[in-house]
Amino acid sequence: MQSVGENTFIDTTVKDKHGNEEEWLQRLLIILMISSFFIILLFPLGTLFLKAFQNEDGIFIGLDNFAKYFATPALVQSFQNTLFIASTTTAIAVTLAFVYAYCLVRTNIKGKTFFRYTALLALFAPTMMHGIGLIYLFGNQGLITKGFFDTIPGMNIDLYGPVGIIMAEVIYTFPQAFLIMLVALNGSDYRLYEAANTLGVSKAKQFITITLSSVKYGLISSILVVFSLSFTDYGAPKVIGGQYNVLATEVYKQVIGQQKMEMGAAVGLILMLPALLAFIVDQMAQRKQVSYVSSKSIPYQISKSKRRDTIAFFFCSLVSVCILALFVAVLLASSVKVWPYDMSLTFENFKLKSYTGDGFSAYKNSLLAAGLTAIFGTIFTFIYAYMIEKLREMRSLRKFSHLLSIIPLAVPGLVIGLSYVFFFSQAQIKILGVTFSNPFHFLYGTIAIIVIANIIHFYSVAYVTATTALKKLDREFELVSESMGVPFYKTFFTITLPMCLPAVLEMAMYFFVNSMVTVSAVIFLYTADFKLSAISIVNMDDAGNTASAAAMSVLIILTNIIVRVLYETITKVIRQKHSTWQSK
Repeated sequence: MQSVGENTFIDTTVKDKHGNEEEWLQRLLIILMISSFFIILLFPLGTLFLKAFQNEDGIFIGLDNFAKYFATPALVQSFQNTLFIASTTTAIAVTLAFVYAYCLVRTNIKGKTFFRYTALLALFAPTMMHGIGLIYLFGNQGLITKGFFDTIPGMNIDLYGPVGIIMAEVIYTFPQAFLIMLVALNGSDYRLYEAANTLGVSKAKQFITITLSSVKYGLISSILVVFSLSFTDYGAPKVIGGQYNVLATEVYKQVIGQQKMEMGAAVGLILMLPALLAFIVDQMAQRKQVSYVSSKSIPYQISKSKRRDTIAFFFCSLVSVCILALFVAVLLASSVKVWPYDMSLTFENFKLKSYTGDGFSAYKNSLLAAGLTAIFGTIFTFIYAYMIEKLREMRSLRKFSHLLSIIPLAVPGLVIGLSYVFFFSQAQIKILGVTFSNPFHFLYGTIAIIVIANIIHFYSVAYVTATTALKKLDREFELVSESMGVPFYKTFFTITLPMCLPAVLEMAMYFFVNSMVTVSAVIFLYTADFKLSAISIVNMDDAGNTASAAAMSVLIILTNIIVRVLYETITKVIRQKHSTWQSK
């Protein structure tokens, strides 16, 4: 018969054994996480980096590729063009987004919900659609240039070139800048304005010293985001750029058109520099950011001003009309027989009968790729975020994993796609004269490589969403579970995951919508047997089948809107159940 002391000793031994098993499991998971980052992020980027300093035979040549690039006038011109496009787009888009967000937050205009959703419409469409919409509005046979308004001076614009690209990029980047400014303007303490009013400070000075000061970091972030997106975008310049070359289209020409892989790698690194610089500046700005809202803060109180509200309503209406006009033009063009000669309605264009686009097969492929990206991207991102935030083992490696999780923010989609070509397409990799067998070569040319590229391209934003949700959970959940001998994975499935379900759904929706509209990350990775709908839009437009391209764009938009509505509905039901549970 065992004594009490013996039972205690046995229990302690079992707990120690259980604890050691958990420690080893946690360490194994962290090592696997680090290894996956090396395979899908660091190794491909490293291969791209090495390729930029080699010739076509794989011999190291130093900076010769870059010297050749900057010695070629046409290539230098593409860099200058890109800087001009990105700078102009940033100035226009950030200004419009700031004023638009200011009108929604700081005025009493009606229809704020409508204006908010209208501003986000462009997020659901591929960037090529913006160019196609502008062609149908302002092109040679555009609704405005040759339609009802053809007598108005100034309507005939030189669309194919920098003007058209800038217009398309402004529409593309406006929602991102608007979301950032909306959050920044919502975080203000009304007591500062009360004090300023008491001291007799003018409204103009209040705007400069209080409003702009409180949103300066939001402005910096929006400027950097818009600049990076417009600098690296491929879709809009491809559709509406004409002969106006930019870096994104130049990379494609060097790699696909001329098969100059080493020059493509060099241009890819150049393309990455502004995004990397923007990322570093943004991280530094966030560290210096000071909270303007405390527990004693008073929400901003909107004063009455009919004149101000009228001006704000007119501005928001004007911006909304411009956005909606683009979408209406694409919808109309996809629904008529022959634009602009036969405007009778038809659904023939939605049959997508085009040898260049693969019709519905491309659309089904996109649904499959986006669905797989949403499922696996959400699973891996949330698990990785959980391991970084909640596990206690290998602290230094978890910090390194956090750094790796943020890096994709600084890597443009084109660079990811290009680096995947260089790394996964090679059966053997030669580094510093030593040849290694590539065990991941089998992924090249499969749907898996497209899904992985999408996941890493959109990983960072989803990761931030996951970590934000996890940080809101009390640390006591893990500590209590650990003290009771409950395995951490049981705590994860029974407590953490259910409580973070809204964030998980948001991540899935984000992965799906962006995978449906992206072109840059997969332009180098699709195959003749597996085309995607966004790629098909480019191919259809190249072949002059613009109506089918418009129809495909409409299908993508409708799909993404349906997914967004489903997300909102499911999230609402979850929150209602959570509120009911709390009330009980």
